[in-house]
Formats: sequence, C-alpha cells, structure tokens
Amino acid sequence: MKKVLFILFNFLTITVMAQTKGRFEVHDLGNFKLHVYYTNDALGDASYIIEGQDALVTMEQPLFKDNVAEFDSYLSKLDKPVEKRITDYHVGGTGNHDVVMAQGMPEFTKGEIYGGMMQGFAQAFGDALTDLPTGQATEVAFGTTHTWVGVPFEFRRGASSDFPAASILIGGKAYYTHWTPAKAHVSHLQVSSPAAIDAEIAEAENSLASGATLFIGGHGGAAKRDAVEFKIAYLKRMKELLADNKTAQAFVDAMKRAYPELPGEAGLEELGNALYK
Repeated sequence: MKKVLFILFNFLTITVMAQTKGRFEVHDLGNFKLHVYYTNDALGDASYIIEGQDALVTMEQPLFKDNVAEFDSYLSKLDKPVEKRITDYHVGGTGNHDVVMAQGMPEFTKGEIYGGMMQGFAQAFGDALTDLPTGQATEVAFGTTHTWVGVPFEFRRGASSDFPAASILIGGKAYYTHWTPAKAHVSHLQVSSPAAIDAEIAEAENSLASGATLFIGGHGGAAKRDAVEFKIAYLKRMKELLADNKTAQAFVDAMKRAYPELPGEAGLEELGNALYK
C-alpha cells in the first residue's frame, strides 16, 4: 500500500500543461497491422489498434478527452467494426462499450489502490479527463489464448511487482507490457522497490523468449528487441550498484557514472528515494 500511495503522490505532482495532440504510427506485421497512438498526455500513455482483414481490436484507449476524440476519429476512418476492446493496465475512454480485462483486474480497479489512484487523477486533472467507462467487463484467464480479428492474443501474467494485469503476446509478433522498454533510465513508478528490479528483469526476459519482434507498452509506444536487451543489462547493473552503495545519493551518483548522458537522469533522485526507503 505504501508503494502505491507513493506512486499516486508522484503522479499527482505532474503539472497539467496545454496538451499537444497525439500522433499515430503504423506497423505492418504481415497478417495484421498495429496502429500505435502516442497520446502525448500528462501520463505518457499509449493506445493501440490491431487491424485485421475485416475488423479491429483496440487496447488501452485514452483517458483524456482530447485524446479520446482524436483516437475515436482515427478509429472511425479505418471503416471497420471494433470486435473487442481490451482494457489491461489502463482504464480509459471506452464509454459504454463492453471491454475485456485480465482475470481479477475488474475488481482491482474498483478497490482502494486503483480506485484511489483514479480519484486522485480526477482531482488533479479535473474536466480534462473523460468519463469513466460504464460497459460490462469480461474477464480473461491468464495462460489462455483468444483469437479476435483473425489474430491470437495470448494473455500472460505481467511483472509480479505490478498491478495484476496481463502481458499480451499479439499474433506472435508484438509483446505488450505495462511499460515499453527504452534506452533510458527507468522511472521510480516502474521500479519502486528492490524486488521490482528482479520482477522487471524476469518479465523482460520472458518477452524476449516469446519470439516477438515489436515490444509495446501502456507507457511509451513501440520499441525493438535492442531496447529490451538494453533494459535487461541496465537493470542487472542497477541491482549491482544497489548492493554496492549504502545510501540513495551514492547510488544515484554511481548510476550517473555508469550511464553518462542517458535520458531520464533527472528522475534518478526519485528512483534512489524509492529503492532506499
């Protein structure tokens, strides 16, 4: 609980600026196309559309009204029916449409941790947020595969340190996790305890072993295998430096020396505070 309240507090310290519109990119993965929507919202969220021959699946629809309007407009221009809407880690603007969620996640989103986070967002962002969804949620068991729009969606357990949602292997080619791997320092929101380092390493290694060629996340967008390989090496080095340094400041200094000029350095202080609390 303390970990989640710490995360919530830091989310709520974000200053809401005039929002830059999002952008789309499209990846042709053979028997389906993956449309990536970079929201450019205050939370760094990303949304997705899986386009089959005759229909669409959406994943992690946006939370902010401006993005919802932009996403829905793009969706309508594809001129195909939406067969399924997947809400995994992020409750978004699905309106009254029914959604698919990982086993246990519907109840979790109504609980003290996730529900409290959403209330905090409402207080911080006010009218910029869209209304919470009202559609029925169907739960999907971990370890099961479902075929929609002619594409298999394999639901796996996500990182053990994260919310109880799924990592999803899509068409054997795209691997969805909560956080897109990046060649940058990780956020304290992703790695908020020493145990989370091991959990994130294990999940990253699982993603590489899946055979996927594209790696996507609810925060970030799309990346290639080299970003996952970097993440694994980075987290293993972080674990070593955590063991070698007795204070948060010493750890931060060591990380800066190990990765000079790596993007995200400004967040190392919060990362150190989270790991040494």
